[in-house]
Amino acid sequence: MILLNDRFIEDAEDSINIEDRGYQFGDGVYEVIRVYNGGCFRLNAHIHRLEQSASKIKMTLPFSSEEVSNRLLELVKRNGLQDGNIYIQVTRGVAPRTHHFPYQSTPVVVAYTQETKRPIEQNKHGIKAILSEDIRWHRCDIKSLNLLGNVLAKQAAKESGCEEAILHRGNIVSEGSSTNVFIVKNELIYTHPANNLILEGITRAEVFRLAREITREIIEEPISVKELLNADEVFVTSTTMEIAPVIQVDQEVIGNGSPGPVTQMLQKVYEHQVMLSSKGTINK
Repeated sequence: MILLNDRFIEDAEDSINIEDRGYQFGDGVYEVIRVYNGGCFRLNAHIHRLEQSASKIKMTLPFSSEEVSNRLLELVKRNGLQDGNIYIQVTRGVAPRTHHFPYQSTPVVVAYTQETKRPIEQNKHGIKAILSEDIRWHRCDIKSLNLLGNVLAKQAAKESGCEEAILHRGNIVSEGSSTNVFIVKNELIYTHPANNLILEGITRAEVFRLAREITREIIEEPISVKELLNADEVFVTSTTMEIAPVIQVDQEVIGNGSPGPVTQMLQKVYEHQVMLSSKGTINK
């Protein structure tokens, strides 16, 4: 079952219009929300970011944040989803094809659920990554449907037998193809500032909160490729990958080649938040 605007429908085959601007221009925004044991993790934060992304492309959601949240919760309930993801996208709507905004169009909301196991074993042992030049546009703070640069980077990682591509603009690391990037040096945590060159991840924000719990400081400043490769620890974060230690980048082993102590501490306190979410208490 999927959500289409204000309706729950069983069959999505006839729901896509060829003149939907999301299909033709990528003119829309989206979110992916994690569900743990039937509970949505940081749902309000995701909906807030969805509204922000829409506003940045001069689009207004057709429903209030409360209405969107309630419909997503109902979607989870109707599909009986216990562990997995919710995908929601909002496009500018259906209109005759022109590059400029149509004079009249109604945004189209589509959402569905997907059963997905948690990456527990992967995050226990760590992942490998490649370095890739960041070829994307300069508004990565918008969670838009335009993801071809990310797709190409992720494909290059897959072809190299790796789980992620760490992007860099010149000598400065920006983020992963679908993650935010952190390094640890002398027990201090560093990550790229939240500006137009990265997406300010929901899990990224969670790590900032969790770092305070383990009394670790996070410094937001540009990280060079050299600093990344010489870090004591590297980890990436996202809704689906959670907190994933990076044990190798290209041919360079990070630290001693296993998940580091700071990353493991963050994983432990993150796990506590997941347990709270499974009881339906993590929604802000």
